[in-house]
Amino acid sequence: MTKQIDKSAEPLSRAERKAALLAQLEQQRIDILVCSEYLQRSTSPLDQNWRNFKLPLYAAGGLLAYKFVQRPGGIMAAARKGMAGYMLFRKFKLLTKIAT
Repeated sequence: MTKQIDKSAEPLSRAERKAALLAQLEQQRIDILVCSEYLQRSTSPLDQNWRNFKLPLYAAGGLLAYKFVQRPGGIMAAARKGMAGYMLFRKFKLLTKIAT
């Protein structure tokens, strides 16, 4: 589909283009502010729940790190198991894609 250009219309001046772009930029800023406020309101329950679980998770992570420091071979074993689990997940994902 080709566009037809109206040759009788004058092109916008530089000041008019600048004013249009500034108006568009201001509208985008307003949209971002509105969306960020909506995001803050919608995620505030999740943030509150995260604050409740943060300290126990940090403590559990610290204990795991301490155990791994005591036995460095455990890190390699955990890494191997993690990699095997990841590869198994990818294979299952591929199989489900092929099966459907």
